[in-house]
Amino acid sequence: MSPQAGWILQEEICPRIAAVVPRSILCVGAEDHAELVQDGITMAAKMIDRVEAQGKLGKVTAGNIAYYCLQHLKSGRRATGSSCVDVHGSMTQLNGSTEIHSLSEIVSESECGYEIHELQEVISNDTEDPGTIAARKMDWEKFCASLSRAELLLIECLLNGQTIGEAASQARVHYSTMISYREKLAAKLLEFMGTDILKEIVRLPRWHIGLECERQLMACRANRRK
Repeated sequence: MSPQAGWILQEEICPRIAAVVPRSILCVGAEDHAELVQDGITMAAKMIDRVEAQGKLGKVTAGNIAYYCLQHLKSGRRATGSSCVDVHGSMTQLNGSTEIHSLSEIVSESECGYEIHELQEVISNDTEDPGTIAARKMDWEKFCASLSRAELLLIECLLNGQTIGEAASQARVHYSTMISYREKLAAKLLEFMGTDILKEIVRLPRWHIGLECERQLMACRANRRK
């Protein structure tokens, strides 16, 4: 882009786009007017560069370029693309095919207004995913099928909060024998489940971490306002 084209873009096209967008362009989804202004200026820069390359810089006015960029924004086109099948695309949302909502959107409010429920609180759940629970149960049943009766008795006693000595008494074996069962059981468990099993058990899902960070951010903002 030549200095002349850059001057036209900065002094004649950008002010037009910045003035019209907040009044005439509808924000879609999580967009805001500042973002739409940036998209419009980006499209105008591409357009004026193409016009200059074709040798028509003096024939196409700044008003024409600004007008067509604004029409593109109204139709749902953006500087990043204009796909009609992208679920996050503006054009797809304008067509009514998809809708995007903020997780901080208020979905219900008490009559007094003191208690509100956001979308993230409605769809989030602190319990584990049912698929994860079912997969873990299948792995555990397969693992238990490979154990001896004494090892299964040891697991049952430990789950009930009993000591190794009490497990040895029920199995009618020596205490040292039950200790060896416990060591063999631990080795089998690590071999079957993997060495990272303990980390995986305590690790929170990424979506849960994201929601928790968003909640803490909103709480910090509320405290600063107070």
